[in-house]
Amino acid sequence: MTDQSQLFPGKHFISTVLDALETKTRMTGGLARIYLMRAAMAGALIGLMYLTYFSVLTAFASIGEGDLIGIGKILGSLVFGFALVFIYYSKSELLTSNMMIVTIGLYYKSTTALRALRILLYCYGGNIIGGIAIALLVSASSLGDGAVGEQMNAAVEHKLAYVSGGLSGWSDLFVRAVLCNFMINLAMLLVYNGMIKDDVTKSLAMIMSVFIFAFVGFEHSVANTVVFTIVGLHDGIDVGLAAGNVAIAMLGNYVGGGLLIGWYYAYANDDRKFLRRQGTASGD
Repeated sequence: MTDQSQLFPGKHFISTVLDALETKTRMTGGLARIYLMRAAMAGALIGLMYLTYFSVLTAFASIGEGDLIGIGKILGSLVFGFALVFIYYSKSELLTSNMMIVTIGLYYKSTTALRALRILLYCYGGNIIGGIAIALLVSASSLGDGAVGEQMNAAVEHKLAYVSGGLSGWSDLFVRAVLCNFMINLAMLLVYNGMIKDDVTKSLAMIMSVFIFAFVGFEHSVANTVVFTIVGLHDGIDVGLAAGNVAIAMLGNYVGGGLLIGWYYAYANDDRKFLRRQGTASGD
């Protein structure tokens, strides 16, 4: 007899995700304020880690040009990688990983489209609240002044240029967003699949996934929302271009995490047809 665990090695992953989905569905139904608080913490953590990323870049840029700037980007990206670790172990809620979770739930009919949308809306709303909190603190301090503020403004201008650049810019932004959440949810696949037992390896998987997206320049809808909010409150921003960036990035994030990871692995580990064929064969 064929070993089913070899044919469908991701069943533990699917089971873990569906259990997490049940918790999120119950929280957004009866404990919405608590769920918003958990999502707000994720937004705040991203804001703090993004601020640290730009501070690291600034520190190395102040020392000199050339190789030092590259080293600063490497170290800044590694530091930013800890954002996902902090979010995971603090039980906070991040929109982009929930895209994968609700999509798997939709595939297995463990949730409805309305409940899935409710989870995503509550999560993104909470992420925005956390980002606004950090933005208000930065605007009330000198944290976003000087060279750090210049680094953040340059990054925002680059992100907004995707939208103002027309179709080629939109395509570029979309592809970067797809690859971003592909990497984020690939890390969550490794964390949830039960094969990695120790916390150190789980943390390394999450740090590396975020390092890749930060260093290469992929686009994350929540991170963009937070940095736009910080810069917008401090120096002002073109709201229309920022909204366009977030919309395209969010669509790309869903394709990368929801479809290319969530739907892909839901289908690859769907043993229902296999079991029906086995049952028919044994009946013969």
